[in-house]
Amino acid sequence: MTLLVLTNLPDRASAEQLADALVAQRLAACVNILAPCRSVYRWQGAVQHDEEHPMLIKTSAERYAALEAAIRAGHPYELPEIVALPIERGLPAYLEWVAQETGTQP
Repeated sequence: MTLLVLTNLPDRASAEQLADALVAQRLAACVNILAPCRSVYRWQGAVQHDEEHPMLIKTSAERYAALEAAIRAGHPYELPEIVALPIERGLPAYLEWVAQETGTQP
């Protein structure tokens, strides 16, 4: 199964560094770094307003645990957002490519 994993980084440089590491380690087939957005959230009892760079990470379910560990290790936040959504449908050739690039298909 293919997953779409979401996370946010505080700046473009850290997002690019993490994306490069995930793809180089074959934990992700592709990472999209989106334009900055404004995030509003409660952290440690206070409402925060920060600019963040969302990332869309395509991986296989088999690589998720290693991907999560790599995100946590390379993420500057104490508690990073890491949300995985199953991709139930998609272009078969693309989904096969994700599996190949993450090393889960010969």
